[in-house]
Amino acid sequence: MADQIGYPTPSRTQTVARKPGALDRFLTTIERVGNKVPHPGIIFFILIGIVIVLSAIFGLLGTSITYEVADPVSGEIETRTTDVRSLLSPEGLRFMITSPVANFLGFGSVGVIVIAMVGVGVAEESGLIATLVRKIVLIAPRSIFTFIVVMLGVVSSIAADAGYLVLVPLGAAAFHSLGRHPLAGLAAAFSGVAAVFLVNVFVTPTDALLAEMTNDAIRLVDPARQVTLVGNLYFMIVSSLLMAVLCTLITEKIVEPHLGPYTGGVPVQAAEGLAPEQSRGLRNAGVALAVFVAAMALLTVPPNSVLRNPQTGEILSGSPFMDGLIIQISALFFAVGFAYGKGAGTINNLTQAIGMIVKTFGGLAGLIFLLLVIAQFIAFFNFTNMAVVLAANLADILQDAPINGVGYIIIFVLIIFLIDVLITGAVAKWAIFAPVFIPLFMRLGGDPNLVLAAYRVGDSPMNVITPLNVYLGVMVGFAAKYQKDAGIGTIVSLMLPYTGILVVAWTLLLIAWYLLGIPLGPA
Repeated sequence: MADQIGYPTPSRTQTVARKPGALDRFLTTIERVGNKVPHPGIIFFILIGIVIVLSAIFGLLGTSITYEVADPVSGEIETRTTDVRSLLSPEGLRFMITSPVANFLGFGSVGVIVIAMVGVGVAEESGLIATLVRKIVLIAPRSIFTFIVVMLGVVSSIAADAGYLVLVPLGAAAFHSLGRHPLAGLAAAFSGVAAVFLVNVFVTPTDALLAEMTNDAIRLVDPARQVTLVGNLYFMIVSSLLMAVLCTLITEKIVEPHLGPYTGGVPVQAAEGLAPEQSRGLRNAGVALAVFVAAMALLTVPPNSVLRNPQTGEILSGSPFMDGLIIQISALFFAVGFAYGKGAGTINNLTQAIGMIVKTFGGLAGLIFLLLVIAQFIAFFNFTNMAVVLAANLADILQDAPINGVGYIIIFVLIIFLIDVLITGAVAKWAIFAPVFIPLFMRLGGDPNLVLAAYRVGDSPMNVITPLNVYLGVMVGFAAKYQKDAGIGTIVSLMLPYTGILVVAWTLLLIAWYLLGIPLGPA
């Protein structure tokens, strides 16, 4: 039997007859229970109430913590004392009444999504995305197709949040075009984008921040010593590839069999080949891509270019090029989407393109409301300082624990893994933990690069299930396109296997690396 694009589909026949196992029943239960909870907006209203009550209790108890932290701006190591602040105090009440507008306007994810969807909306509504997916499906070897989707997600971290908004829906559409379950494609792409976030085959802007904060912590012990930007590069490259392989296996051996055949009602379009107008549109898009890349190269590559860092001349660190990636990506998608539409006959003029953008924005209404509520929760939670106090207390506990070597790695990874539920920002957590654990491990004779590598391992896998990842709600929206009753439980049940397996396998990889004495990066 062959599917609509000419690939054999025995695996789907086998999937239909497959008897659900214990893991299937567990994941189904997680999905069923998760989807019975109220609307995510209501959940965050409840969480706001819990934060208010807890902050009042801890505030009355005078809970506080004193700790050392690396200031990412000044580069200095500072001693700080942080108190839990009550939201029911006069200061807290004033904050809750006066800050909601500022909280929403200052919530970076809102701007990222709106700006990105300007270009992505044109690319999707013009038909470019669907045609591109069809082209990829036609030329990509099916045996490694899942790996390609995951690996693209891993690499996408160099472009900040763009992977969430572009690659994840692309992964779902690509799987659907293959006759595979689109939610499996969503899960595969999401795992690469978020669960393997802090490693890459390339050096990213985040690596520069982490390395500099690591050096600030090193100076507490040895002012003459430092790590380099590529101190974890070997480990990052191997981790990227191995974790992508592992995510591929999880998708094909666990998630896809658990989902079974797709019965969501969205028809799979036949893909015998591309129509002449579609091929013409892709050629136009290719020309637009080449022109766009050439223009950006002229603005970036020559010395003293406008998109280089004005002070240092660098491209990857503190430059307008990196700070403006989202607008560049949006402009790129607009350009290639418009060019495709002109060639394929789906766009006649700019007014029609603007109509496509407006239509795309209309579909974001529910997400914008959810982000409004999430912005208030995060702002109120940050105001209380409870996450900082908890993280610093856990750091003190680990600092005093009589452990070294492998035990230290395991406990450190687990603490970072658990703290990621409360503090999702990689830089924010490292600002707290680096001044504690870098000196501690150095006193044990360890390499600071190992602590940073352990931090990468602990920080990423939880990203795909923590409710404080604002893009979890976005994933629900993407999933609902193919499964109308999709909810938070749907996404969490899909992503739990990635979280559990990755944190164990990745930790074992780091331990083996440590025991074998393999360099983490160039000396």
